[in-house]
Amino acid sequence: MVIAADYPLLDVFWTMFLFFGFVLWIWMLFAIFADIFRRHDVSGWVKAAWSVLIIVVPVLGALVYMIAQGKHMAERRVGDIQQSQAQFDDHIRTVAGGRASEIKQAKDLLDSGAITKAEYDRLKESALANGDSAPTYATR
Repeated sequence: MVIAADYPLLDVFWTMFLFFGFVLWIWMLFAIFADIFRRHDVSGWVKAAWSVLIIVVPVLGALVYMIAQGKHMAERRVGDIQQSQAQFDDHIRTVAGGRASEIKQAKDLLDSGAITKAEYDRLKESALANGDSAPTYATR
């Protein structure tokens, strides 16, 4: 029983090409529907109309949407990425800034002689280990 002889090499390549095209098509539909429902500048009726058009006439609907909204779709995606990056950067600054200020405060206490080197090391370790809880600064 030889299976390879029944399915020539060009048919294998054609099948792979079709499968790849199908995966691209599905990916494009997900991107289009994500863009439609993420938009805040259109009403629910417009979203429903685009959805129905893409479901009823998939190829034509997707092509029309890409032609009509392609540039704006990319701009909205870039805006979402920039907003997400800005939120992440703010979070990192908050977390790192909080830990750095705790360590600086502990260092100031050490320099003024209010705490010992061992206490400073413990406070520094605590600040670096978990920035969520504020350490308590003991004075002599």
